[in-house]
Amino acid sequence: MRIEFVPSRRSTIGAEWELALVDRRSGELASIAERVLRRMCPDGLDEHPKIKQELLLNTIEVVTGVCDTVGEVAEDLSTSIDELHAVLDPLGVEVFSAGSHPFSSWYQQKVTDKERYAKLIDRTQWWGRQMLIYGVHVHVGLDHRDKVLPVLDGLLKYAPHLQALSASSPYWGAEDTGYASNRALMFQQLPTAGLPFQFGTWDELEHYVDDMFVTGVIDHFSEIRWDIRPAPHFGTVEMRVCDGLPTLEEVAAISALTQCLVDDFSARLDQGETLPTLPPWHVQENKWRAARYGTDAIIILDAEGNERLVTDDVVDLLNRLEPVAKRLDCADELRGVETILRYGASYRRQRAVARRYNGSLKAVVASLVTEMRDGIDKD
Repeated sequence: MRIEFVPSRRSTIGAEWELALVDRRSGELASIAERVLRRMCPDGLDEHPKIKQELLLNTIEVVTGVCDTVGEVAEDLSTSIDELHAVLDPLGVEVFSAGSHPFSSWYQQKVTDKERYAKLIDRTQWWGRQMLIYGVHVHVGLDHRDKVLPVLDGLLKYAPHLQALSASSPYWGAEDTGYASNRALMFQQLPTAGLPFQFGTWDELEHYVDDMFVTGVIDHFSEIRWDIRPAPHFGTVEMRVCDGLPTLEEVAAISALTQCLVDDFSARLDQGETLPTLPPWHVQENKWRAARYGTDAIIILDAEGNERLVTDDVVDLLNRLEPVAKRLDCADELRGVETILRYGASYRRQRAVARRYNGSLKAVVASLVTEMRDGIDKD
């Protein structure tokens, strides 16, 4: 099978932000996505160009266009969120983004009536119905197909950094799971989800995809749901590691970090450099550690087994990427990563709210709703 990769302008960027719809009073999920999207659909169009349906009727995804800077991404998302709030406010419904809802029950959620979702649920059954999770995806453009797989492998080295910074799903079914990102381990239960294989050549990727088609595992390339994957029709590498991020500042920060990493890799490949990678077993262990311990994770740095606290490595990474960020005009947004380090990733903030309110997870949902509207409380 031949997979055509359509090159993009280098390091262009776009984002997808999955949002949960919740009742303002109860904090429970509200399965009204179809009703909301009908109200938002512009005249003459079948769907909104930037506000989309997802697997569950309690979920809406906001997507950007192709942007040159992270600032444009943030502005694009902000415009859509304002438009969404204008429709939701009269309905008594709010939105938030986190890796999971702290207490709503998965078995009470309704699936969107589309053939591809029905097929997914029919095949995956209990695990598919469990996918009460939300994420953020970031696309970064690559100007040559030969860069895609090296960049993907390079990003896997920094997947635990992205996972730890975005971890926001400590609760599941009204219980504290003990994990910073329960979503990370939930999602990988689906066929073709989880960590990607590390292919040496594009031809190997094409053979893999052909096998998936021939054996009936997938009907479309998009059904490969890896944590990091090529998006050939967009000409991008797509970073899908992250839990849902509660604030626009955090989305911008993670987008800037991703764009800077990919652009740095792209430049190094242009110079003939071989990008450093990790063995697959180290990548797998790092994912588990970041999901379990979040920003307290001790991650594996190299094939020799050297280890370091992930946040210490993030600080050095930000310093190294500062010139890249200036070139890409995202230095301010990249500094948003420092805000996450200072005030804690969302899983920490959620647990702090629960402690403050005697274990109330309704208070946790209320805090996530407030963060969506007002940003992180820095007082």
